[in-house]
Amino acid sequence: MMLFKRTTFFIMLFCLLLFTFGIVTAIGVADITIIDTYRIITSYLPGLSTFVEQDWSQGHENIVINLRLPRTLLSLMVGAALSLAGTTYQGLLRNPLADPFTIGVSSGAAVGASIFLLLQGLNSLMLPEFFGLPGFSFIGGMLALIVVYSLARVGGRVPPVTLLLAGVVVSSFLSAVISFLMLISGEDMQGIFFWISGGFNLASWNHVQILFPYLLIAGVIIYFFSRDLNIILLGEESATYLGIPVEKVKKILLIAASLITAASVSVSGMIGFIGLIVPHATRLLLGPDHRVIIPGSMLLGSISLCWMDVFARTMFGPSEIPVGIVTAFIGAPFFLILLKQKRGQFYF
Repeated sequence: MMLFKRTTFFIMLFCLLLFTFGIVTAIGVADITIIDTYRIITSYLPGLSTFVEQDWSQGHENIVINLRLPRTLLSLMVGAALSLAGTTYQGLLRNPLADPFTIGVSSGAAVGASIFLLLQGLNSLMLPEFFGLPGFSFIGGMLALIVVYSLARVGGRVPPVTLLLAGVVVSSFLSAVISFLMLISGEDMQGIFFWISGGFNLASWNHVQILFPYLLIAGVIIYFFSRDLNIILLGEESATYLGIPVEKVKKILLIAASLITAASVSVSGMIGFIGLIVPHATRLLLGPDHRVIIPGSMLLGSISLCWMDVFARTMFGPSEIPVGIVTAFIGAPFFLILLKQKRGQFYF
C-alpha cells in the first residue's frame, strides 16, 4: 500500500512538473499561448525541429528562449537545490528547524554579493559576467562554511549541536556585516536589498549553467549516502556500531549540501522557507526514508518555488517583488499549520 502511495505521488508530481514548466513559461506580459511556447521550445530540440512549423515572430521566440525559459528553469533548479539541502541538513543535524541557511552559508554568500555590488557601484571591478556576482557570493558562502566547520570541530569530531551554535554565531556576525555594507553603500543600497530578498529577475542561461553541475553532482552524492543518513537518524553511536563512518559521511554530506546552497544563493539571492517547509511536507506524505524523501522533496520544492515566482512577478504587475518575500508570507503560516497538526512531533 505504501509503495502504491509513493508511486502515485511521484507520478503526480512529475506530471505536475511538466504542466508547471509549460504554464509558467507561457505566463508574462507578452501574449504567447502555451501551445506556441511548447512549439518554440520544441524547435530547439535536436531531431524535432523539422516537425515544427515556425510561424511565430522572432520577438516571441526571443522572449521565450532568452527571458522566460531560463527564468523558469532556474526557479525549478533553485527550488530543487534548496529542498535537497534542507532535507540533508535536517537529517544530518537531526533538527526539524535546520534549513539551508542554518550554518551561515547563505549569509556568507550574501556578504560576498554585497561586496561585489558595492565595488561595482564604485566602478572598481572589471570582471566577466559569468563570474561577477555569482562568483563573489559563492566564494563568500564557502568561506563561511570553512569558518563554521573550523569553529565546530572538537577533537576531530563535529557534534551537531556545536555546528548549529557555530552557524548561529557566524550568521549573526555576517548579518551585521551586511547591515554595515548597506549603510555605507549609498545609492547601491536598493540593489543589495533586492538581491538579499531573493529573486529571478536577472535570470539568464549563465546562471542555469552555473547551478546545474552543482545540483547534479551534489544530488548524486547525497542520494548515494541516503541509506547512511537513515541510519544516522538512529544516533551517531548506533550508526558507528552498525559500521557507518559517521564523521566521514557527515563531512561529505555537509560539504555537498553547502555547495548547492552557496551555488543557489549565488544565482538567486536568499530565498527562505523552501528548504525548511518542503522537507517536512515530503516527510508527512512519504515517511522518514531519505531514499524517497530526497527525490520527492526536490520535485515538490521545484514546483513550489516556480509558482511562488509567478506570484512574485504577477501580483503587482508589471512590476515585481522579490520572491523571498512571497516565500516568507506563504511559508511562515504553512509551517505553523504543520506544527499545529503534528503538535511538535516530527520524523526524527
